[in-house]
Amino acid sequence: MSANTDISAVDMEIIRASLEGIVLEMQNSLFRTGFSTIIRESQDASCAILNARGEVIAQHVVLPLHIGSFPACCRAVLDAYGEDIAEGDAFLINHPYHGGSPHAPDMAVLTPAFHDGHLVGFCASIAHKSDIGGPVPGSCSGQAKEVFNEGLQLPAVRYQRGFQRNTDIERIIAANSRTPDLVLGDMRGQLGSSRLGEQRLLELINKFGHNRALAAFDQLLELSRQRMLAAIAEWKDGRFEAERFVDDDGVDLNKPVRIHVAIEKHGDKIHFDFSGSADQTKGPANIRPPVVRGACTLCLISLIDPHIFINSGLMNAFTIETREGSVMNPRYPAPVNTYNPTVHALVECLFAALTEIVPEKARADGCGSRSIILGGRQNYAGKSYVQYEIFGGGGGARASKDGASGTSVNQSNAKIAPVEIIESEFPTRVLRFELIPDSGGAGEFRGGLGIRREYLNLEEARFSIRSAKHIIAPMGAADGGKGRTGNIVINKGREGEKQLPTRYADYPLRANDTFVLDTPGGGGLGIARQRDPKRVLSDVIEGYVTPEAAASAYGVIIEKSGEDWSVNETATAAARAAAAE
Repeated sequence: MSANTDISAVDMEIIRASLEGIVLEMQNSLFRTGFSTIIRESQDASCAILNARGEVIAQHVVLPLHIGSFPACCRAVLDAYGEDIAEGDAFLINHPYHGGSPHAPDMAVLTPAFHDGHLVGFCASIAHKSDIGGPVPGSCSGQAKEVFNEGLQLPAVRYQRGFQRNTDIERIIAANSRTPDLVLGDMRGQLGSSRLGEQRLLELINKFGHNRALAAFDQLLELSRQRMLAAIAEWKDGRFEAERFVDDDGVDLNKPVRIHVAIEKHGDKIHFDFSGSADQTKGPANIRPPVVRGACTLCLISLIDPHIFINSGLMNAFTIETREGSVMNPRYPAPVNTYNPTVHALVECLFAALTEIVPEKARADGCGSRSIILGGRQNYAGKSYVQYEIFGGGGGARASKDGASGTSVNQSNAKIAPVEIIESEFPTRVLRFELIPDSGGAGEFRGGLGIRREYLNLEEARFSIRSAKHIIAPMGAADGGKGRTGNIVINKGREGEKQLPTRYADYPLRANDTFVLDTPGGGGLGIARQRDPKRVLSDVIEGYVTPEAAASAYGVIIEKSGEDWSVNETATAAARAAAAE
């Protein structure tokens, strides 16, 4: 084994790109072998390579919050097994408190990589599971009051020894799931992607030598940290505060949950203090510190360089403070399973405060995130199913661009499942899937539009939703308008019509019931009446803005002659002049 650790800039770049390529190959393997639509279609998973200390040295970002989760999960494995980690081992963990999973359905699989008998790192993935037990299908009850209501909780446990699976653990997991074949199939896919990563990682180490490769991994961590510090040093110093609110926690329905941040920035040092956030909630709106750290990393990456190399060095460039017993650092066993709306509020809170430091990167609030879960028994197949879908909506407007429509925002990069897949695998039909006109906040730059998705349910099912911004609208920026709020209605316009809260668990759907999900639009940025009338005309032609909203919100009078639309420039000038008085 060579003691030489000198490595050229060219070789360093080759190693960096190789690590990135290995993780991407792991990710593609995982998605191609996924059993569930959650993995195969929505891609609700991330892969990473960690060093022997449990620090991420490369991550392919699908779900950026996992940058905080991977080290916490790996530390739990190291703490539990220490020196008793051998080649051919694999470990499972999904415990939000003993590890770093955002919630229990996010199961991590980690395999140690050995070179010449030495532990050199871990290959890992975190992927959402369709069902791990608990009182409702999908294991994500919006009314959970403790983690024990959220399904099977696994601390770090050995899944393989000598490359042989522990079938006892598989039997336990299968016995606690409504969809055991999907859960075990996805777990084995995770295991396969990690083994592929091990093979590629060892090939890379063999190419450059044990000591040189490991030294390069450490240098990459430091380079990422220094890149972050250099950018932060260019920002203005000071204290900056912001807050956002989550509709409710699913239990106290009339009590918004406050998310607050105070940012102290001096030189190349930046500190995020979340002590002013609400106390931990009764319902599952809480989030754990690894997720908070991941959210801070996401925001800094977005403002500094979206293409920066992702590793734990980025998290070494800042510090955070979370108050124990708060919604940002709850005490065990506080529930956490519908954490995503809180993280969206956290990310938007961070962006609002950071915009004061970097005003050229200003952005309005987006739609947040939501998922629907239907579970039951398929009569034609004679087995249980869980239909889990993830939805976006309108993105917030940016300092020089309109918000994107019908998209995921902030940390939610998972994809919406195709209609053809949903209808072929589950007893539902999608009756409507469209953008909602006028749902984007008005502004010089318009917020993106939310979506409407209407379903016909074909068999009896149990329905749950975990959503956001049905009460508190996405905020605009720089005098931009708010985005439209979301909504969920069962049997709209029919007998038995019922509007559900933002989070709801276990609503009984009958055969031939319908439900309509409207997702929020993004906030606008800038004064609406300063928007170029030609852009407003284009919005009307495309169906994004109605002529009525063009007149009332933007002061632009649109007329139609035959099939042609045009701006009445005289009436527009008069309307805008009157509004300015």
